[in-house]
Amino acid sequence: MIDRLTDSRGFDGFDLRYMGLILVILGIGVLSIHSVTHDQQGGIAPYYVKQLVWIGLGAVAFIVMWAWDYHSIARLAYPAYGLVLLLLLFVLFEGRASKGAQRWIALGPFSLQPSEFAKLVLILVLAHYYSKAPRAGWLQRVIVPGLLMLPGLVLILKQPDLGSGLSFVAVYAAMLLMVGVRSQALGVILLFSIMLFPFVWEGVWGSLHDYQRQRIMAFVDPDYDPGGKGYHALQSKIAIGSGELTGKGLFGGTQSQLKFLPEGHTDFVFAVYSEEWGFLGVLLLLGLFVALIWLALDIAAKAKDQLGALLAVGIVAMLCFCIVVNIGMTAGMFPIVGIPLPLVSYGGSATIMMMASLGLLLNVKRRRLSLFY
Repeated sequence: MIDRLTDSRGFDGFDLRYMGLILVILGIGVLSIHSVTHDQQGGIAPYYVKQLVWIGLGAVAFIVMWAWDYHSIARLAYPAYGLVLLLLLFVLFEGRASKGAQRWIALGPFSLQPSEFAKLVLILVLAHYYSKAPRAGWLQRVIVPGLLMLPGLVLILKQPDLGSGLSFVAVYAAMLLMVGVRSQALGVILLFSIMLFPFVWEGVWGSLHDYQRQRIMAFVDPDYDPGGKGYHALQSKIAIGSGELTGKGLFGGTQSQLKFLPEGHTDFVFAVYSEEWGFLGVLLLLGLFVALIWLALDIAAKAKDQLGALLAVGIVAMLCFCIVVNIGMTAGMFPIVGIPLPLVSYGGSATIMMMASLGLLLNVKRRRLSLFY
């Protein structure tokens, strides 16, 4: 184990541009969390202090995932997936419930959300599966990896955690496109999807909790329940719009500071940031995310082997999906599904998982650089 952590190249693979972008985005998140919760006590410590603790733990996870050869990490994919499935089962029976969902394992004053870590583990599982041997047939390319994904997806949807479930599907789709699917296969998938959609939708709709159905209805018709399930979306759009060009400044947002905007430090932190820093601040944050994704895509394109490329593509897909859906739902373009904004929203499991993923991504670049030594 120690050899794997110290086997080569020291800090040669540490990209300062990559690290700088991550640190700036994390800093924006801490400022936004502090702004919206500065008059609240988040249990044993203020929320922004707890977020700094999560970032510290995330930094440890980042370094381990950066330093340990990703080939060795991938070999642990199936045992890790088994452990995650056990944790997801435990959540269904003994998990801590909050606001209609049962997603957390209580650990004293803290809690663990296994569905967050399941996203990274799924990337490892699918990358390991596709890289082991040529997957030429329909069964091997589409059906088997889909069956690998299915147990985790079902357990996550049972919590219910629609956002993490959709992240599973996004990662699977990205991996499938990465390995390549014949046009005939895509046509069959599309045809069956269209034929099965009414039945799948009826099943999904029937499995949703009342509050989730009402959120979807509120998205279709924002005035459906303006004082109830449509309240979050309406207040979020008001906050974003009221920021105008330059924003109202730190601690200056009326929607967030006067608590009209619920969950301002978690799912709706983008609305808080937009109100305080305005359109120019939004452009800055989006520019930082685009630059980070660009560097990540460069790592994927230049990976030294298929496993590295698949890991990088999976992480990029997860990152892009979370960014797009979170910003989209706060801006009223998507239904509210409960996805945190990567590196910005408050949350221990999400922060640690995302930093571990970004460390693994830099690991792929580090091993590529080793070819030149």
